[in-house]
Amino acid sequence: MGSMSEKVVSDYNGYDYKAEFWEKADREYEDQADRMAIRKLLPKRMEKFADIGGGYGRLANEYLKRARKVYIFDYSKSELKQAKEIYGDKIETKAGDIYKLPFRDDELDGLMMVRVTHHLKHLDRAMAELYRVLKPGGVAVVEVANKRTLPKMARFVTGRSKVNPFDKKVANYKEISADGFYNYHPKYVEEIFEKVGFEQEKVLSVSNFRSRGLKKVFGTERLVKMEDKAQKALAGIRFAPSIYYKLRKPEE
Repeated sequence: MGSMSEKVVSDYNGYDYKAEFWEKADREYEDQADRMAIRKLLPKRMEKFADIGGGYGRLANEYLKRARKVYIFDYSKSELKQAKEIYGDKIETKAGDIYKLPFRDDELDGLMMVRVTHHLKHLDRAMAELYRVLKPGGVAVVEVANKRTLPKMARFVTGRSKVNPFDKKVANYKEISADGFYNYHPKYVEEIFEKVGFEQEKVLSVSNFRSRGLKKVFGTERLVKMEDKAQKALAGIRFAPSIYYKLRKPEE
């Protein structure tokens, strides 16, 4: 994801995200956790829907049957080409700048943005664009990379990390990506949502058991069952690596 008018934060052009990040790594649990949350939050019926930063369409099967018209938007043209090869006429692809989305005002009934916020230097500007392109009454499902997780708290308290997970300052992990890898405090993002104009309808705690050790002990199938119960139960404490929000643009 990135901007045409400034340095791109994360350019996936030419990178096989599908194979390298998902298929060759042990991320079945994370994939199932994302899908579970999306099924719980997305409206059942929509006219026009967009997957913002949707890449090759990893999650397309969760929304294709819910919308009459589906767009996948991304900065990476190579990812979008792959999406088109997989889904053909079931989707329409749009490439561009997330800070200047190629949709009209009030055009979409629904949208989602998953695994994108950690690339965004200007989350407030991106959220303002999501608000702009949604029609009044439309729903946005947004996943946020959380800085306030238990492992990050432990690393800070023991002096292994200088990033304070308790304050609302945006965390930029440059050791992960020299151009920036951003994590957010839940209160910080919720203040942005409110300032932009969104109404917050529902929150889920997602990928609660994201751990190599837990995967070895419990296995993916059992972790997924545990995840299903934990997403709502743990939402109030906002400790998971991913926090999912169901947001609505108020009716006029």
